[in-house]
Amino acid sequence: MPTHGETKEEGKMKPGAALAWLWTYLSPHKSIFIPSLLALFITAGLALVFPFLLKDLIGDPADAWKEGVNVEHVKEGLDRNLKWLVGALCLQAFIGFWRVLGFMKSGEGALNGLRRDLFSHLLKLPVSFFQDQRAGALSSRVAADLTIVRETLMSTVPQAVRQIVILVGGLAAVFWFSWKLACVMLACVPVVVLAVAVFGRKVRKHSRAAQDALAESGTVIEESVQSIQDVKAFGNEGFEERRYSGALDEFFGVTMRGALARAAFLSFIILVMFGTIAGVAWWGAHLLVRGDVTNEEFVGFILFSIFVGASLGSFPEIVSQFQAMSGATERIREILDHDIEQGGTRRAELHGALAFENVGFAYASRPDRLVLDGASFEVEAGQRVALVGPSGAGKSTAMSLILGFHRPNEGRVTFDGVDATEFSLGSLRGEMAVVPQEVLLFGGSIRENIEYGRPGATMEEVEAAARDANAHEFISALPEGYETLVGPRGVKISGGQRQRIAIARAVLADPKILLLDEATSALDAESERLVNEALETLMKGRTSVVIAHRLSTVRHADRILVINHGKVAESGTHEELMAQAGTYRFLVETQLS
Repeated sequence: MPTHGETKEEGKMKPGAALAWLWTYLSPHKSIFIPSLLALFITAGLALVFPFLLKDLIGDPADAWKEGVNVEHVKEGLDRNLKWLVGALCLQAFIGFWRVLGFMKSGEGALNGLRRDLFSHLLKLPVSFFQDQRAGALSSRVAADLTIVRETLMSTVPQAVRQIVILVGGLAAVFWFSWKLACVMLACVPVVVLAVAVFGRKVRKHSRAAQDALAESGTVIEESVQSIQDVKAFGNEGFEERRYSGALDEFFGVTMRGALARAAFLSFIILVMFGTIAGVAWWGAHLLVRGDVTNEEFVGFILFSIFVGASLGSFPEIVSQFQAMSGATERIREILDHDIEQGGTRRAELHGALAFENVGFAYASRPDRLVLDGASFEVEAGQRVALVGPSGAGKSTAMSLILGFHRPNEGRVTFDGVDATEFSLGSLRGEMAVVPQEVLLFGGSIRENIEYGRPGATMEEVEAAARDANAHEFISALPEGYETLVGPRGVKISGGQRQRIAIARAVLADPKILLLDEATSALDAESERLVNEALETLMKGRTSVVIAHRLSTVRHADRILVINHGKVAESGTHEELMAQAGTYRFLVETQLS
């Protein structure tokens, strides 16, 4: 990301800087990468042996027609040159084999390091980052950018090194054979360099736009697949098709604009370079006729000129790929440079008490609207507290602050009397467990989903947790039992079953503080009974904070906190709150009416 004070344009990463950054991931593999790079120089140099020996194969027979030339001697030279040529090709093939393996091993190792760092960093980013992103666009963009970086490391870098060696060696050879012709040929180089600068910037711009457009199309697929039941229920297949088609049209349009710039670049290089070579060949033929160059020098010059032209002709694609890689690494670094969640260093070993002390909070997207405004309350260890209130009152926000997803703008959240900011986030959240209203399971097995509460738990511990959650009976009745796959987001099992799996996960986690976003509001009577029984078992001996939607479920809470307009408006037991004409009594009577 641009540093402070830079403009967006100034903050853009250049290809050289992008390669230097990628070197930080290649350097741990330098014992393989550097020898592979040296091998690449050798094989590229051996490629120049081909036109050098081919020059003699063509030039010597031509001279053999001259009077007084020893034909047998020429034949011996041809045989010798052919042997050298075959030997050079065999050596090039042998070294090339190990070079490719070395580049693959070091390059893939570097990319795996980058992937690990990127994923690790993503996991450490604050919840607010993901709330500002569309999951499909983020995952598609990261995948596409890493693909470009991989292609650059695996293919473009070796190709660039090879062509540079051939270009430099070829230029040296053409100067050796005829410096006059070489100077004429090099007159086109400034024009080529200028074209690289102009077209390269356009290609980089279009490449980034194309990646963003492709990510948008990936978002449509992911959102449609995740919400396929809603798509079909509302009969919106055609709408989603049009949305996807529009995203693809945008991607196609951006890609074609980029292709136009690349095609123009390539055509320009071909016209300038090979037109120059043709002109130089024409002039060189005149010099040959006048005797200013020998036949062997002329043939050598033409052969090496073709190599130089072909080398320069490959640079448009190389430059385009480097520009695309520059844009890709820029986007990856935007993620890696994003600030991660900040916590303290103290390890949390909680008894279970928590408190809000004059907490004020507003979301960054709506800084002028306080969701919580001077909210204060205390929860004692082992106490069961319910948060109730109208929609938008701040109940879910309070839960997010307890989990450390956000930090208060004012006041503080404490655990056992200690400011939450002093604890490391990992250890603090390790003392808590959440059972949300809408459970989204991972796409693996039931066992894996329960074990997520404490990775590494034994099968006996998983089963014990399932029994406490009233889930063992229905799991055992399934054909594959605990190994049953739940499908994406748990779509293969019912809502009540998902809730009990989530409760089993929380049981296995054995938290000090339990956070419940009431899990029974969307269940039928029998499922609600089973889930409530499981929740009663789970809440025993633990601090429990419950967001209540059905007020009939919070009658037995130790304390009920009524949140309204970001403040704790009322506090007390069910009986105490029903005895006064306040918000709680109004909400209860409204639900019962």
